[in-house]
Amino acid sequence: MDYLAQGFISAFTLLLNGDEETYSAIFTTLKISTASITISLGMGLPMGFMLGYYNFPGKRQIRAFVDTLLALPTVVVGLLVYAFVTKKGPLGDFPLLFELSGIIVAQIILVIPIIISLTATGIESLDERLKSTLLTLGAKGSRIITSSLYEARFAIMAAGVNAYGRAIAEVGISMMIGGNIKWHTRTITTAIALETGKGQFAMGIALGIVLLLIGFAVNYALIFFKRRA
Repeated sequence: MDYLAQGFISAFTLLLNGDEETYSAIFTTLKISTASITISLGMGLPMGFMLGYYNFPGKRQIRAFVDTLLALPTVVVGLLVYAFVTKKGPLGDFPLLFELSGIIVAQIILVIPIIISLTATGIESLDERLKSTLLTLGAKGSRIITSSLYEARFAIMAAGVNAYGRAIAEVGISMMIGGNIKWHTRTITTAIALETGKGQFAMGIALGIVLLLIGFAVNYALIFFKRRA
């Protein structure tokens, strides 16, 4: 157990001394996950609202398809995106492979079903009298959407937290699309996998601690806002 204790000591030393390689992976992860979640929320919230609010032919099938995508393996997403962005693929002319932009695109595909599904669930759980009340008050279009989303705000926040946790914790996409390039596309999870495989437990433990702290911080923020409300 001495090597484990020494690993934790070395890990805290790396974090406290501001090790450039360690913090490069941290900042890359935050940059990618924040961008992918922001875009996914912008796209997923309207789609989740429509799926939960309106009744239309094929809704049940679409909902089942979206819910199925919640369990989509990250390596499958990485494989599909890689097939499109490789030089021989239809998107090979775009600078996506082994770039941060490519990882962001793949993470959007991974997490947007979470936002759509949980937002739809939140909208469906609203009081049925809300819609009639809004219509009685003369609300139309965007007013109905914003009011409904506000009432389902905690479900939407939970969707964002779950999606963010899925994004920062994935490894398959970052490895396949980003290539785990040092100082460029190496993320926390790919760095942990690489350094642990090399026997460098200190950096792996340090990055693992940071990953846990990020997860705790995001979840605590959700709890804090719920209590304030």
